Amino acid sequence: MILPQPSAGGAAHALAQLPVRTALPALRAALDGPGTAVLCAPPGTGKTTLVPLVLAGLTGEGPVRRVLVAEPRRIAARAAARRMAWLLGGKVGEDIGFTVRGERRAGPRTVVEVVTTGVLLQRLQRDPELAGVDVVVLDECHERHLDADTSAAFLLDVRETLRPELRLVAASATTDAQGWARLLGGPDGAAPVIEAAGVSHPVGVVWAPPERPVRPAHGMRVDPALLTHVAGVVRRALREQSGDVLCFLPGVGEIGRVAGELTGVDAEVLQVHGRAPAEVQDAVLAGGNGARRVVLATSVAESSLTVPGVRVVVDSGLARVPRTDHARGLSALTTVRASRAAARQRAGRAGRQAPGVVYRCWSEGEDGRLPAFPDPEIKVADLTAFALQAACWGDPAASGLALLDAPPAGALAAAREVLTAIGAVDEDGRATERGTRMARLGLHPRLARALVDGAPEVGVRRAAEVVALLSEEPPRAYGDDLAAAWRTTRRGGDAYAARWRQEARRLASAAGDPGARPTSGSGAASGAASGAASGSGEVSGAGEVSGAGEVPGSGRGQGAGGRTGAGSGRRPGAGEGAAAARSTGGGAGTGTNGSRNPAGSSPTDDAVAGLIAALAFPERVARVRGVGSYLMASGTGAELAGAGPRPGTRAGDTSRLREAEWLAVAVADRPVGAVSARVRLAAVIDEATACAAARALYSSGEEVRWSDGDVVARTVTRLGAIELAARPLTAPDPGLLRDAVLSGLRREGPGLLRWSAGAMSLRQRMAFLHRELGAPWPDVSDAALLERVEEWLGVELGRARRRADLERIDAGQALARLLPWATGDAARFEELAPERIEVPSGSRVRVDYGGEQPVLAVKLQELFGRQESPRVADGRVPVLVHLLSPAGRPAAVTADLASFWRDGYRSVRAELRGRYPKHPWPEDPSTAEPTRHTTARLKRG
Repeated sequence: MILPQPSAGGAAHALAQLPVRTALPALRAALDGPGTAVLCAPPGTGKTTLVPLVLAGLTGEGPVRRVLVAEPRRIAARAAARRMAWLLGGKVGEDIGFTVRGERRAGPRTVVEVVTTGVLLQRLQRDPELAGVDVVVLDECHERHLDADTSAAFLLDVRETLRPELRLVAASATTDAQGWARLLGGPDGAAPVIEAAGVSHPVGVVWAPPERPVRPAHGMRVDPALLTHVAGVVRRALREQSGDVLCFLPGVGEIGRVAGELTGVDAEVLQVHGRAPAEVQDAVLAGGNGARRVVLATSVAESSLTVPGVRVVVDSGLARVPRTDHARGLSALTTVRASRAAARQRAGRAGRQAPGVVYRCWSEGEDGRLPAFPDPEIKVADLTAFALQAACWGDPAASGLALLDAPPAGALAAAREVLTAIGAVDEDGRATERGTRMARLGLHPRLARALVDGAPEVGVRRAAEVVALLSEEPPRAYGDDLAAAWRTTRRGGDAYAARWRQEARRLASAAGDPGARPTSGSGAASGAASGAASGSGEVSGAGEVSGAGEVPGSGRGQGAGGRTGAGSGRRPGAGEGAAAARSTGGGAGTGTNGSRNPAGSSPTDDAVAGLIAALAFPERVARVRGVGSYLMASGTGAELAGAGPRPGTRAGDTSRLREAEWLAVAVADRPVGAVSARVRLAAVIDEATACAAARALYSSGEEVRWSDGDVVARTVTRLGAIELAARPLTAPDPGLLRDAVLSGLRREGPGLLRWSAGAMSLRQRMAFLHRELGAPWPDVSDAALLERVEEWLGVELGRARRRADLERIDAGQALARLLPWATGDAARFEELAPERIEVPSGSRVRVDYGGEQPVLAVKLQELFGRQESPRVADGRVPVLVHLLSPAGRPAAVTADLASFWRDGYRSVRAELRGRYPKHPWPEDPSTAEPTRHTTARLKRG
């Protein structure tokens, strides 16, 4: 950070003016007593810069102690160290130092060291006692990043078992500190909560919602109309207010879009995020030179950093957080509505130095519906790295860790499946030697597996370069072909390429290449050990989470979650993935489209990129199933987002993904309303490489199943959900055959059988008795029949081999087996639910049991002389009589014949006797002779 040199008394005056000074006596007392405290201080009070200096004894107050300050973001760690060094009138690397992934500026004199929480986790794993450290300050713990929660749990464990004298401070920028106080206090009661009042300047609120509705954000997509509106609000703020403008946006892409919309404004437009060059970040944090500035920032500027000169905040109302789709095996950052707590934090930036204004790009009515606080990462993020950290700590289930929120059981189980598959943990969940090595690489376990297993096959440096490319997804302008993006990055001179080179050197050094040493951005030596120790899950500040806390590159939808195996079904030894590639003749020895490299030659870039990506994401190897459409081994479909040439790419570097039969998908997301994933970054591979990398998903055997309405019996070779080869099976196993037939019956229902009219009648009568009398009469609904299918259909199922065999089964004959023969009640079946009832004319008429009440449809003349309606089920249920005309058409409906003869018959007689004069229509039907015939036939006898 470019800061002015301290003038006479300037730094001392700045230290004296920091509001947190009023809380320091209480904080020192708490640390000298119970040893833990929660410091609650608004941004700008000095909790990040003054408190560590005082606790370290660098301001002349108290003994000298070594203090470790943990920040969630690299940009915040660097800025805090530089600010403290400026306040002391020194340089970074002397009394004040910092360590972030791939960069370390600290020396023997360093008393206060600022690290990321990822670095802190790595140090705790190597040296749980934190030898030489007296105080640890967890800054911005209210943000609930996963690494911060994990670090706190490990530190509390250290205090309880190894170093009770280690002092611990949880620093929060909000007043929601009671949970942390209970956690830090443990069984002895809550830790003291020390509050420091900030310099409070009023901040006015201007509600500035879009005039027209905008589409809600989904995944990484933000409606361009909203971004255009945000840019318009920034222009409005420049017109209406004075001072610099700080605009909050969810990510790097949105910052770039709004910056383009602000071309021509009378102000300098700057961008603050983890991917911005260090000199740009420093310029923003140093303050302006008199000209107005518009600072476009991600959530990094909410509480971790102070941006001087800001009087106006424009809040888009959006934030980017990690989410995991375990069903599809995709983890990604997704765009959500910012919480009310975040909105308060953002607004406070306008009132740090003077009264200010916040423009909120939503309505006042919407504000009350926003979530109160953001979700803790442990509840929503991929937990693979967390699970490995817990296993290396000796608590695989994380049941003994002091966490504010317990990890979701399903997410933790999915993470453990991945770790078991890549050999990082054993069957009991304990970390293996291989897993410990992976954890120390400062990578997500998937990428660590790719580096460990890929390096022996393709060389440490080339494996490290591809893994570095995957650890921070390259800009979209580089294209969707991983190998082409690798070549573009090699020759690139932008900020991304510089970060990539630094990370590739760090990884190569950590993986054992003595010729590669990570370098510091400042030129100070960092060493392989410090480089490898850093960054297990640092938040970059650009809306991305990099390192082991989330699969790198997830800022554009990449993921690591999922329940499918990620390497080997058993625990492989180190390098087994590479050995498998060699044993199958694939891996790095294959060309772009499956062609072989000459014996002994170096593998091509395409082959290297494909193998490393496949080792990292074996369940995402995919085979083509249509133009631009693929099926991944996990069973999820994948569609190419577009594989045409990109601006700035050389000839030969345009995407060849559409022409590939096999892909290793490195980055994917799921568009709005889509069932399939969308491929963002992939490498071309061949079948041998896919099978080598995803060998745990490889299977070959008999497959007898119900598919497309019939039994299919084949010998099938599969790679997960991908069918590699199949041939018909002439003599399938009888047990498998029976299971397949039964599966088809359960899927399509009893309607597969032959249901004659008699069988349907039998089922209806049985259903009637079950409904009216209950046991022992069985339930014959579809669900009940399928549940007891072995009882009534077992014999026929044993003989069925295909659908046609089922369709020939007489359902009635089989169904009769369910009648209560054992109790003897089956003998009364015909009595209780007669199939036919004899009427006065002598006819035996079928009873319909298909409705709620049995129905007897009979010609009116055949019931002459009968006074009562028939009854069934031991006389409990009257039969509903449908009286028909001589032509068989409905004339009347009654359940009480006597009442009908007395009251209803006259009107029916009057209406029908003229139509049917040849049939008898007596005046008194109750005493008339019943008949099926006409009057003339009746007289003839």
